[in-house]
Amino acid sequence: MMNPFTQLDGLVAPLDRANVDTDAIIPKQFLKSIKRSGFGPNAFDEWRYLDVGQPGQDNSQRPLNPDFVLNQPRYQGAQILLTRDNFGCGSSREHAPWALEDFGLRVLIGPSFADIFFNNSFKNGLLPIRLDAAEVDELFLQCEANEGYRLAVDLAAQTVTRPDGKVIHFEVDAFRKECLLNGWDDIGLTLRHEDKIRAFEAQRRAQHPYYFA
Repeated sequence: MMNPFTQLDGLVAPLDRANVDTDAIIPKQFLKSIKRSGFGPNAFDEWRYLDVGQPGQDNSQRPLNPDFVLNQPRYQGAQILLTRDNFGCGSSREHAPWALEDFGLRVLIGPSFADIFFNNSFKNGLLPIRLDAAEVDELFLQCEANEGYRLAVDLAAQTVTRPDGKVIHFEVDAFRKECLLNGWDDIGLTLRHEDKIRAFEAQRRAQHPYYFA
């Protein structure tokens, strides 16, 4: 199971870069684990720190890059990330959404996302929202001009509400929406049919006991 997503009133951070690839989101040296957790301290590692990161380091002792936007005090605790075109391009590593969620993000808003990353985000509890480039431009301007800028996201209603009251509608696939609202990843979807699976296995064992000898 993954964390369900219903509504969020969250602090927004702007990452004003196009074509952010998955190697930038979580560099290759951190891909040895498949636990889905513990990747947050190394999200955007090469931009976030001034040294070269390696697995097992004490990240609290590493020098931070003061020029990286997500290191700025005003964006600490952000749960919504504004992005530019083609966010999540590059390799198909599922560790990228794992790292972003572990970092504390729940919503990504941008004009476009790489297809595999877009799919992986939904399967791991992140909500990627595609909006018109002009809308995204305006969100960037407002976010950068107003410290503490927040957005309210409602998945059921498929809306993003700005502080000035403007409501922006977004599209989302109905099946992905249902899964995210209920916290169903691929395993969770399968386990919804656990009784039928157990009944089938019991019947199969009775009919073909030699399979289980």
